[in-house]
Amino acid sequence: MTTPSSTIRTAFEAIGRNLLRSALTSLGIIIGVAAVIVMMAIGGGARASIEASVSSLGTNIVTVSAGSMSFGGVRMGQGAVTTLVPDDARAIREGVSGVSAVSPGVSTRTQVLSSTGNWQTQVQGVGSELPVMRAWPVDLGVFFDDEAVTRSEKVAVLGAVVRDQLFGAGVDPLGQTIRVNNQPFTVIAVLSRKGQSPMGQDMDDTVMVPYTTAQKRLLGITHIANVTVGLDGSRSAAAVSDDISSLLRVRHRLQPGAEDDFSIRSAEEMATVLTSTTSTMTALLASVAAISLIVGGIGIMNIMLVSVTERTREIGLRRAIGARRTDVLAQFLIEAMALSLLGGLTGVLVGIGTARGLTALLQWTTVVSPSSVAVSFGFAALVGVIFGYVPARRAAGLNPREALHFE
Repeated sequence: MTTPSSTIRTAFEAIGRNLLRSALTSLGIIIGVAAVIVMMAIGGGARASIEASVSSLGTNIVTVSAGSMSFGGVRMGQGAVTTLVPDDARAIREGVSGVSAVSPGVSTRTQVLSSTGNWQTQVQGVGSELPVMRAWPVDLGVFFDDEAVTRSEKVAVLGAVVRDQLFGAGVDPLGQTIRVNNQPFTVIAVLSRKGQSPMGQDMDDTVMVPYTTAQKRLLGITHIANVTVGLDGSRSAAAVSDDISSLLRVRHRLQPGAEDDFSIRSAEEMATVLTSTTSTMTALLASVAAISLIVGGIGIMNIMLVSVTERTREIGLRRAIGARRTDVLAQFLIEAMALSLLGGLTGVLVGIGTARGLTALLQWTTVVSPSSVAVSFGFAALVGVIFGYVPARRAAGLNPREALHFE
């Protein structure tokens, strides 16, 4: 009487008799599983990098920007409208629930000079709460406060790149004077390094000054270009955005049906757009890699069919001494699954090692998720069952008498 344990033992003995062929048979599964894990790790790393970049802009932030306008049928670009004013920012802070902070903003690109160098950079006029909203601490000094904004003080906070260009890498510039549009500003702080934004802009290449100072001393304007709104988390960004839109339409006296003269965007929207693209690419890469798993399964089926032919007499002998059709079917299914699972396990190790190698050698960000390992390993097991069934069924269907006389 054939027992399940003897069937399993017989299956593994058959694999052991042809180790080289078994290893080559599993190679397709190994490559397929490793490829799926590596492709998904690369995609996951890209997504993680994008999310980190977006979070560097500040979490729970909504940005209100000046809109466009038309002159004689010619539509101007975003920011052409001058109806957005500091009072709008105050109204948002006081009249919209779920708002924790606001920062009116203007900006210009100009040449900045120091006693030891000069550099063209972006000069941002901002409110005192901006670094808190954007989770951007200072490396040296103290960021300017509300009093400096109210008094339009000529103080400047340098990004790390600007500090390096004007004074030298790592130099402490606190108390030094820089000139912006020929206006003297005292350096009171240096921001910590942020790196690139999701759009590729170097966030450290900037100078921040009170927005009131930028309005009066640098630009000669009374309007603002944007308002950065920090959320306290009690409401969704979409709900707060709707309330801000309703408030500004009333304040700007826009008639029902009239186009907004402002635009509202959230970091959440940016993250959704960027990560959806990487998710699509990850799925595409994983699908292409999964094809090699199918190819590996076909390889297993072919080898198992050859094995059935080679072992026809053995099968006939087992049937003659009492083995049932189900015993033979189980034996060949176990062989196919064993080859797939061993190949899958090896592929997992190879895939994880390759992903870590890419990170170490090429500085690529990779994220190996448990789900990608589970999916690829499970798919390898499924391949073993599906492609092992045909050879197993053929072996089980052999006539014992004819099998014994097979040459």
